Amino acid sequence: MEELLRTNDITLIPLAKTLLDAQGIASFELDVNMSILEGSLGILPRRLMVRGSELEAARRVLRENGVVFEG
Repeated sequence: MEELLRTNDITLIPLAKTLLDAQGIASFELDVNMSILEGSLGILPRRLMVRGSELEAARRVLRENGVVFEG
């Protein structure tokens, strides 16, 4: 799995997952439990992972839909 994005924005990952799901690209969210443990202060970022073979396609889907992310 490769990191697609890392963010503290709690709305960005659900948006990205929805866009990726619509294109048949599986994704997996990491660091959810750590974020919850820190009290939802937004200090610890969450990561969205995709298969390495789908990384470029996932980036393209997000860019085409105006999602701003590093990578």
